[in-house]
Amino acid sequence: MSVSPSLAPDWLLPPDDANALAPGVWPTSATRDDEGVLQIAGVPATDLRDRFGTPLYVVDEDEVRGHARRTLAAFRSATARHGVQARVYYAGKAFLCAEVVRWVTDEGLAVDVCTGGELAVALAAGADPARLGFHGNNKSVAELENAVDVGIGSIVLDSWIELERLAAILERRSVDDVRTQTVLVRVNSGIHAETHEFLATAHEDQKFGFTLEDAPAVVARIRELPALVFAGLHCHIGSQIFGTAGFLESAARIVELHATLLDGGDIPVLNLGGGFGIAYTSADDPTPIEELASGIVDAVARECEVRGIPMPNLAFEPGRAIVGQAGVTLYEIGTTKPVEIGAGAQRLYVSVDGGMSDNARPALYGADFSARIASRVSEAAPALVRVVGKHCESGDIVVDAEYLPDDVVPGDLLAVPATGAYCFSLASNYNYVPRPPVVAVRAGSARIIVRGVSLDDLLAHDAGLDKTPAFRGDDERTEGAG
Repeated sequence: MSVSPSLAPDWLLPPDDANALAPGVWPTSATRDDEGVLQIAGVPATDLRDRFGTPLYVVDEDEVRGHARRTLAAFRSATARHGVQARVYYAGKAFLCAEVVRWVTDEGLAVDVCTGGELAVALAAGADPARLGFHGNNKSVAELENAVDVGIGSIVLDSWIELERLAAILERRSVDDVRTQTVLVRVNSGIHAETHEFLATAHEDQKFGFTLEDAPAVVARIRELPALVFAGLHCHIGSQIFGTAGFLESAARIVELHATLLDGGDIPVLNLGGGFGIAYTSADDPTPIEELASGIVDAVARECEVRGIPMPNLAFEPGRAIVGQAGVTLYEIGTTKPVEIGAGAQRLYVSVDGGMSDNARPALYGADFSARIASRVSEAAPALVRVVGKHCESGDIVVDAEYLPDDVVPGDLLAVPATGAYCFSLASNYNYVPRPPVVAVRAGSARIIVRGVSLDDLLAHDAGLDKTPAFRGDDERTEGAG
C-alpha cells in the first residue's frame, strides 16, 4: 500500500518491527509466546477473547500494585529525608471498582473520590473512611451529609457556598453531639500545566478552587467555625504532566500562601496534587516517579527553609500513573479500508468492534494511543493505519496514527495499551453498544472484576418495554398536568 509520509505525525516513525512491544507503554508482564500471541501476566490474549469476548478491558493486578508500592516508597523516602511524612491518594476517577480499591489500599494508598457514587464504591470495598478524601466542585447537601456521617478523612472545599453548606450540616449534626470535620482549601496557583487545556486545572478561568488572593479570607472564615478543622491547602495543576518545572513553580506560590496563613495557627498538611504522566506511545518519556518525588519534595523544603517556617507533611495524587500502564483493551478487527487521500496517497482505516464508547479520550482530548496485533506476528512491512470504532461518528477514532503490518485483516485481534485510566470510567453505551467487562489478570489466571453491560441490561432500563407501562395518568409526577 502506498502511504505518504506526510500522513504520519512527526513523532511517529516507521518501526523496524511492527510486532514489537514498546517498553514503558505496555504492562511489564506483556510478552509474545512462541506463536506470537500477546500474553499479559501469562494469560494469552486469544484465551481472553475466547472466554470473555471483545471489546475487553484487561488490567494487570500486579502492575497496579507495583506502581502503588513504588510511588508510595518514592514519596515516603523523599519526605523522610526532611523529617516529615507523605500520604499518597489513589485517584478514584481514573478507574474505580471494589477490587482496585482493595489493591491500592492493601499497598498503603489512601483514596480520593469526587462524587457520592465513588464514595459508595470505596466504602463498599472496605476502605477506611478516615483515609478517604472528597473532592469536587459541586458536592450536594446529601453527599456532604453522608461524607460527614461516615467519618470521611477530609473534604476539599471548592467554593464559598460549599463552605457554608458544610458548616450548616455540622451545626445540625452537633445538636446532640459535637461534630467536627477536617477540611482543605483548594487553591489555584495560576500555573498552567503543559497539557491539554481541559486537563489543566490551576489557571484562573476554570471551575475548580479559589484564587490565591481569595484563599486567606476563606481560611479565616473556616477558623471562625468551631466545627471545621483547617488542615491545609490543596493545589492540582493538571493531568498527564511530564517533568517537575510546573510543580516547582506551583509549590513556591503555595508555600508562600501557606507561610502567610501560619499566623492563624498550625497547618499540618500541604497537598500538592499530582497528575503525573504515563507513556501512551513510544514517543512519550514520562519522568521516573523517584525523580518527581525528590524534585518536588526538595523544592518544598527549600521554599520552607527560605521563609524560616516548618515543613508540613505532604500529600500527593499521582492520578493515572498508578493504573494507566496496567490496562490493555482488546478488540477484534471487523473491516479494513484503504482511502485515497490525494496525490496518490492512501490511509488504511482499520475498524474494530468498540470505539469511543470504551475509550473517549481521543475524541475528548485528541489523545494518542498505540496498537499491536495481538493474535499473531507478521513479517509484512509496516503500514500506516488509523484505527477507528464502529460508532456513527467521524470522530470515533481509537488510534489516530500507528504502524501495523500491512497484512492486517478482519478477524485479527488488536490490543491497545495504556488504557487502564480514564477509559472504563468514561465509557458509555453510545449507539447502544454494550460496555465491555473488566478482567484482572495475575500469575496466569484471569477473572472478571467488573461485569459488562449487556444488550439485555440496556433493554431492561427502557421503561417503554415494561409489560406494565410506567407512564400513567395517576402517576404522582403527572398530577395536575395537561
